[in-house]
Amino acid sequence: MRVVSADDDPDCPSPPPRLRVAVVGAGPAGIYAAEALTRQQDVPVAVDLIDRLPTPFGLVRHGIAPDHPKMRAIRDTLHRALDHPAVRFVGNVEIGRDLSCRDLHAAVDAVVYTYGAALDRQLGIPGEELPGSLAATALVAWYTGHPDADRATVEAALARARSVVVVGVGNVALDVARVLARTPAELEPTDMPQHVLDVLAAAPVGRVTVLGRRGPAQATFTTQELRELGELAAADVLVDPADLELDPAAEERVAADRVVSRNLAVLREWAGHTAQPGRATVTLRFFTRPVRLLGEDRVTGVEVERTVVDADGRASGTGETTVLPADLVVRSVGYRGGELPELPLDPNRGTVPNDLGRVLRGGDPAPGEYVAGWIKRGPTGVVGTNKHDARETVATLLADVAAGVVRPGGGGDDDLVTTLRARGADPVLLEDWRAIDAAEVALGATRGRARTTLHEWESLLAAVKAAAARVR
Repeated sequence: MRVVSADDDPDCPSPPPRLRVAVVGAGPAGIYAAEALTRQQDVPVAVDLIDRLPTPFGLVRHGIAPDHPKMRAIRDTLHRALDHPAVRFVGNVEIGRDLSCRDLHAAVDAVVYTYGAALDRQLGIPGEELPGSLAATALVAWYTGHPDADRATVEAALARARSVVVVGVGNVALDVARVLARTPAELEPTDMPQHVLDVLAAAPVGRVTVLGRRGPAQATFTTQELRELGELAAADVLVDPADLELDPAAEERVAADRVVSRNLAVLREWAGHTAQPGRATVTLRFFTRPVRLLGEDRVTGVEVERTVVDADGRASGTGETTVLPADLVVRSVGYRGGELPELPLDPNRGTVPNDLGRVLRGGDPAPGEYVAGWIKRGPTGVVGTNKHDARETVATLLADVAAGVVRPGGGGDDDLVTTLRARGADPVLLEDWRAIDAAEVALGATRGRARTTLHEWESLLAAVKAAAARVR
């Protein structure tokens, strides 16, 4: 008996065409977008999750500090979305190099851009270009093992860094301060590359000062990040009690915001502490802004100005200046999105113009183009914030499908991976990522750790090739 398929039987309706979606960026925003697409039941989907790196997870891998293993473990949760049969991870593919945006749109029905906001914002003060002045993005990329990290510049800066000034009072600034103040024994169990551990162990850091141009009521760090400073094995946290005196506007903010209230309680626990002999110090200094980096061949100090904050939370200088010794200055004053060829970008906000995730070109929605994550809303929130944000964008996309603006099956018939390989690209798929993952776990085991991050493009791709050779 011949089995009759749906294609042969005129009374059996054909299955609806799948909605083919490319998500550009395999960090939390991209993975949450893929998850939202596969969890809905209205439209069958196929998702290609594209990333420039051969590894997924974005800032969970290369942004969260390695001494935060519980927070970094969120990648285990994110991995479940990668395992969905309708999702295909396609790493080691760069838009603008391996594919243009136009190529991508020709191959799929819709594109969701989630490539984040990886560029740093500058202070805009004299001396910022001196050696010994680094962006937090550069330092974080280095200590998390990002393959594009500028090892030479970062390691040269750290080799002479006894006094460090970190500008900014967000979570990244506290991460930087905490990592630099850790002892080698505290960092040894982490998944940092071995060269990072070696350089940090040799760095002579004894004093870290964190500067906030406004008061503690306007700081953006979370209480968990703040508390961890007080748990450092060989460093004391210092806060000037005068910085914790609040004006009526700040008092109102404290009363209205639980996080700010909890932060103040922690800071008051440290107020008046004094440095203990033989221990490093981490000083949180508020109402202070840098006005100039000092030095000729490299940074030797920071001229800072005392500030006052008005009722609207704006800081202004008082003219009262002092000089802080500094061998290393790390700016952590925000991120902005970079340009992607053929995609519009608001240069002031560093985001792609959009309406509920729909990309706007000349003020009008661009059919089939969407954004989610930091490139959509700016660098705000925590990892979990991207879940709601991605769901909003996916809801917008599905509304456009329902309205006929986006038509499933409208993309080309060519398979994206086949096209990439035909062009000479070498896409890294999920099984290839598993080979990298296994290689990192094996490398970590040689030193008694759960994992050691592979930090070079060559070593990442070599792990893929070695696994493929074993299969053959």
